[in-house]
Amino acid sequence: MKKVFSLLIFLIAFSSCKNEDKKPVLTTKEPAIVEPVYKYGFKIDDYKVIQDTIKSGESFGEIMDRHHVDYPKINKIAGEIKEVFDVRRVRAGKPYMILASKDSIEEAKVFIYKNDRIRATVVDFKDSIIEAYSYLQPIKTVEKIVEGKIYSNLSNTMDSLHLSPNLTWAVADIYAWTLDFYKLQKGDSFKLVFEEKYINDSLFAGYGNIKSAVFNHKGENLYAFRFIADSIKGIPEYYDEAGNMLRSQFLKSPIKFQYRISSRYNLKRRIAYYGNRVKPHRGTDFAANIGTEILATASGTVTESARRGGNGNYVKIKHNSTYSTQYLHMRKRNVKKGQYVKQGQVIGWVGMTGNTGGPHVCYRFWKHGKQVDPFKQKLPAAEPLKKSLKPKFLDFIAPLKYQLDHNQLKIKEPPVISEVIAQN
Repeated sequence: MKKVFSLLIFLIAFSSCKNEDKKPVLTTKEPAIVEPVYKYGFKIDDYKVIQDTIKSGESFGEIMDRHHVDYPKINKIAGEIKEVFDVRRVRAGKPYMILASKDSIEEAKVFIYKNDRIRATVVDFKDSIIEAYSYLQPIKTVEKIVEGKIYSNLSNTMDSLHLSPNLTWAVADIYAWTLDFYKLQKGDSFKLVFEEKYINDSLFAGYGNIKSAVFNHKGENLYAFRFIADSIKGIPEYYDEAGNMLRSQFLKSPIKFQYRISSRYNLKRRIAYYGNRVKPHRGTDFAANIGTEILATASGTVTESARRGGNGNYVKIKHNSTYSTQYLHMRKRNVKKGQYVKQGQVIGWVGMTGNTGGPHVCYRFWKHGKQVDPFKQKLPAAEPLKKSLKPKFLDFIAPLKYQLDHNQLKIKEPPVISEVIAQN
């Protein structure tokens, strides 16, 4: 027993000695390198940052005075930058940022006026040289694909997909010549490939281009592909899968959508108010809320803009030697006689002036001086795609069509469909 006890004492002592021989290892941790923060091109750590919003009635001079810039310098700043930035036009509600000195005075050195989420105007007066320039936030563009089914109308469907009305209006513009949104049916569907813009990867900054779309209406696919045919002008247009431009010389309707055709062109219409006698209706009535924008269905020159009798406020436009259009019962006119207007331009607003039982615009259409039904006319299309560009166009839309047909954004090897479509 004594031997075992002695051995145990020896082992404990040996272990203690061994532990004493071990010296602690000291590790040195390198301090983390803090990257400097830059905003609007300035190293923020060098300034005191002040963020605020322009109050009602507040001027640029008052803001600068509050941040310790004297009036002689304020006048100098305003004078030297007036070609780029008119300080008298700062608007209440707009956010701004001031970069001030970090000393006890905290004098303003830079004024940054935020025009919107993406654009800002920088006024730099920290040195002897005063300058003003525009600044664009770095934007990340993300491509998205979405599909929807019509249950009531396009607006409601887009709302249900949490998409902004701006995108709805853009879709309506693309199909304004080829699709009557009033005639959309329950079960019609669509797909869109479009761009969303983000600041700092998270702050939504609006939509980019709609790259392609397809509407399935009455079982027929109506494709739209964004393509720039003239590289010098750089103006994009939308074409179908065969290279036909969607835009035609006339819009389908003088109102974008959310309207109702309350009365069609009918030369044998009987009206109870007139003793059930035949009283021809030589226009098409588009019922809509008072104040709805009325658009010129084609470019041309205003030949009449007046208020007269049963027409109420009306506008008449001559488009060429063949066609003219007229828009009746406006609440207010937005153009004058002799003015040239472009297709889609707002020429007035829906009202109830003249002989009318409800808010609408009576749309009248002349061909060779005779009023006709616009929906029964074979109207001229816009300038077609040049034959020499057709192969390039078909190869360009191949991956876009594949995206829509297969509901995916990324494709490893898009099929070449130009030869197939060309043969068809």
